[in-house]
Formats: sequence, C-alpha cells, structure tokens
Amino acid sequence: MADAKTASALSTPPTTPGGVRKRRLLRPMLIMLAVVLVIVAIIAGVKFMQISKVIAQSKIPLPPSVVTVTRAQLADWQPSVSSVGSMKAVRGVDVTTEVGGIVRTIGFKPGQEVAAADLLVQLNADSDIAQLHSLEATANLAVTVLKRDKAQLAVSAVSQAQVDADDADLKAKVAAAEQQRALVAKKTIRAPFAGKIGVTSVNPGQFLNPGDKIATLQTFNPIYIDFNVPQAQLEAIALGQAVSVTAGGLPQQTFTGKVTAIDTKFDPTTRNVIVEATIANPQQRLVPGMFAQAVVESGTKQRYLTVPQTAVTYNPYGTTVFIAVPSDQGNEVLTAQQTFIKTGPTRGDQVAILSGVKEGDQVITSGQMKLKNGSPVKIDNRDAPLNDTSPTPQEQ
Repeated sequence: MADAKTASALSTPPTTPGGVRKRRLLRPMLIMLAVVLVIVAIIAGVKFMQISKVIAQSKIPLPPSVVTVTRAQLADWQPSVSSVGSMKAVRGVDVTTEVGGIVRTIGFKPGQEVAAADLLVQLNADSDIAQLHSLEATANLAVTVLKRDKAQLAVSAVSQAQVDADDADLKAKVAAAEQQRALVAKKTIRAPFAGKIGVTSVNPGQFLNPGDKIATLQTFNPIYIDFNVPQAQLEAIALGQAVSVTAGGLPQQTFTGKVTAIDTKFDPTTRNVIVEATIANPQQRLVPGMFAQAVVESGTKQRYLTVPQTAVTYNPYGTTVFIAVPSDQGNEVLTAQQTFIKTGPTRGDQVAILSGVKEGDQVITSGQMKLKNGSPVKIDNRDAPLNDTSPTPQEQ
C-alpha cells in the first residue's frame, strides 16, 4: 500500500506558484486574441459587402449627362483692332489770369456754352485805368513838344539833337501807355475759343493771383479718342480708317469716326503706339476723360466656323471641344466625342474654329467638364450660354 502511494506521488508533478501565475496570464491573452479575430472578421465581412455593392452598381448604366449644344455655323467676320482709350477734347484749357486782382463780375454760368471772346471774368482795373490816362496825357504832351521843337528847328531856334531827344521821349511815353493799356486789357478775361465752360469756384470780391484757375473750357464736338495699339497690330491701322467707339455709362450707343493721327514713336516700356481718332459728338454725350472702347475695322471680311467660347477647353496637351454624335444604339441616343481643334480670332462671346469641327456639328457648350469619350448626353438648351458678337453686362 505504501509503495502505491509513493508511486502516485512521484507521477504527479508538484504545483508551484510560478506555474499557477503563467496559466493565469495566458488565459486573458487568449481571450483578447479571440476578440481581435472576431473584430477583424466583422470588418472583413463589411468591406466585402461594400465592395460587392459597388461592383453591382458599376454594372448599372449611368444616366446621360444634361448638356447644352449649338451647331457650328459659318459667319462673316470683319477683321478689326480693338483697344481701350480715353476721350480727349479737340480744344481744352484751364482758363486762368495773367495778372492779379479782385473779381468784379463773372460773365458766365457753369455748364453753359460760350462763344469765342465772350466775357468770362472782369477784374477791378480802376487804378490801372487811371494810370493809363496819366501815361496817355504824358504821351500827348510829348507829341506837342516834338511838334514845337520841329517848328523851331526850321528857323534854327533849336538843335537837331533836341528834336531827336524829343522824338525818343515821345516813343518811350507811347510805349509806356501801350504797356499800361495791355495791363488793363488783361483785367478782362475772355474765352479763347468757343466751347462749354465748366464748374468754377471763383466768386465776386475774391482776389485772384496770377495763374489761378477760373474754370475749364472744352470743345466737345468733335472729340478725340486716344488709344494704344501694340506694335504687332500697327500694320492694320491707317489714316482714314473707320472707328467705332462705345463708352461705359452709355449702353446701346455707338459713335463713329475716323483715324486722324498716329504717334511718331512707340512707348519703350509697353511697345505700344498712341492712335488718335476724331469722333462726331453732336449731342455731346462723350465727355473728355471718359473711358471708352475703340474698334478699328481693317481688311476684308472673312468667313469662319463659330462657336461660343464656353465650348472650348484649353489643356496643356491641346485645345478640345466635345461634339454630340449619335451612338451605336441609334440616332436618338447621343454620346460625347472629344476632338482636338485649332482656334482663330475671338469676338464677344464667340471664337472662330479653324480646324477640327465641321459645319453643322452639334458642339457641347456647357456641362462638358464631367464628360469623357463615349459618355451619354441629353440635350437641354433652356440655359444655353450667350453667343453674342457684342455682349453687354446683364442687369440682375
């Protein structure tokens, strides 16, 4: 019996504190590993379902994109040179005074038309007029003295030297009187030419110094427009060419004129030359200093295929447009076909197409940013882009 107990004790390993601690640590780790495996399995299942759903949706055909189209058409183009410029009076001056004085009367109202030599301002000249009368009296006396001495010279009562001195004295006194008369005339300020007088800040009783501005006088009809033309386009400009002018603030109004002068040198900074045109302005709507757009017609008319500029996409690899063409399913179903083009001049909302598009092609003008070759399209021209040769701002 004792031997059996001894054998049993020897076959069972002794339980140590370290072994018990290892088993206690291993059990939580196994549980955490099982939890992680369950979470990974759940995530994998969700992703599998999402990917399966995307694959299933990709097999469903996309609805056609809504676009606007226009047919490429031939149009007559008048070659022209366009530039911005400023209106300038044919004759314009700031009226000033040469001499100082107190304003006695003002002979105009701001904004009125005046004729050449009309009185604008009269300065007080009382003392100057009195001085003029004194000098005139002195000159008259010198005349009398010269006559008397000439009579005495005839009888040899005075010498020739005395008569010569009297003659020189008379000329000096007459010159002094003329100088004073010119000073009196300067106290009367008149219009140097006919035109419209501007706003003035001068009032009666005010003292004016020499050079003080009284008002601006401008001739409005005709009127000049000065605009810059690049060196590369100067060859298209010639004297006598027709010019059309539009100005901000005067919508739906076009003024016509002709090129009358071309400057003799280029600006070394911009390489532009100033061109001057004379514009008829009978109603005086154009005012000096206004900003305006000048268009000079040059050359003969040409015919180009035209489309709105919104139809053209400019890329680093080339310029393209999308054309709506019938698909393989029939003429009723349209698809987008991208094609490379070569563009020409532009005018307003339009651009000329030199190659890549044929007359009658349905060019997509909006909605093409989401297209690619073969994309189905649906035409809806209710909100088609503008296609105007001379667009103007639209009032909201």
